[in-house]
Amino acid sequence: MIELGDGLEKVYIERNNKKMAYGYTTGSCAAVASKGAAILLLTGEAPEEITLMTPKGFRLRIHPELCQWEEDSAVCAVRKDSGDDPDVTHGALVYARVRKSDVPGVDIDGGIGVGRVTKPGLEQPVGAAAINRVPRQMITEAVSDVCDAAGYPGGIQVEISIPAGVELAARTFNPRLGIEGGISVLGTSGIVEPMSEAALIESIHIEMRMRAKQGFEWLVITPGNYGADYIRQYMDLDLEKAVKCSNFVGDTIDYAVELGLKGILFISHIGKIVKVAGGIMNTHSRDADCRMEILASHSILAGCSVETARRILTCPTTDASLDVMEEAGVLAPAMKTVMEKIREAYNRRSYGKLEIAALAFSKERGELGRTANYEEVYREVKKAGF
Repeated sequence: MIELGDGLEKVYIERNNKKMAYGYTTGSCAAVASKGAAILLLTGEAPEEITLMTPKGFRLRIHPELCQWEEDSAVCAVRKDSGDDPDVTHGALVYARVRKSDVPGVDIDGGIGVGRVTKPGLEQPVGAAAINRVPRQMITEAVSDVCDAAGYPGGIQVEISIPAGVELAARTFNPRLGIEGGISVLGTSGIVEPMSEAALIESIHIEMRMRAKQGFEWLVITPGNYGADYIRQYMDLDLEKAVKCSNFVGDTIDYAVELGLKGILFISHIGKIVKVAGGIMNTHSRDADCRMEILASHSILAGCSVETARRILTCPTTDASLDVMEEAGVLAPAMKTVMEKIREAYNRRSYGKLEIAALAFSKERGELGRTANYEEVYREVKKAGF
């Protein structure tokens, strides 16, 4: 059993011969704080240590910063520890306020410093607190466990707040996405796995070198899990041989040239690959984000109105913008020119030394577009053994 928490010895992962400490997400902090507050509410005793099993299978053992009564509520606070991962929320206090309710179940909302969704297209609906699905599930399970142990059959109201989140939100993309008033409560595994940029790039290079030494002159590349899921579900390719490049499109192409490879087939979600149409070769949102600007400009080329372009520019996600483009009848022609620009950007980066093709998709719509040379490159990667 791997345990993380304050007062425990750090748990490390090696990246490029460097030890880097794990941390835990804001979602884990919210669940731990909710559990601590529920214990105080239902037993009358403030816990000195709170345990929680994360979705990744790591157990947290956290000492709360405070656990106290405030009128009819119990309040517990936990300090976020991001380990050695760069994260603006590191050190922030995450509070949970819980009270009994006549309504059955666990009701979760956000307080100060937790953003609120103001635009459609995000995981939570408009008007809801920006507390994502997995953290909500973790909070519900943690509080329900306490209720069961205490024999309490009633409902519980939970309010999560992160006072520093009001200021921290300005250092995130939340305002652009339509999340106002604070940060999001995130995390799908409950654990923050540290990864320095240099170490991540080197890990990509290691995998590419391995494929080259195995005799592969053509590679299938995808940024991450979305691309891997798409390949697994819809494509006749050997996913085990594909390489994940994360956000480092340019570095991946550079190294493919250095290795003397012949070509690459990129399979990518539109939210990542559309940035390449603007010449962006590191697709992390902290470096650049012109997704809507690119989609709006190509929609204009396809004949959309100025009003439609305005709507695209205000969309919080690419999926939402695709809805607008389809409604205006410009989705197919706009994607055709987007894919042309993507191919041009690849060629510029590789100085024409690689044959690079791409397929763009969305989770809702499936395939959206492919470069003109897609079939040729697809045949080559299949012959190579993918």
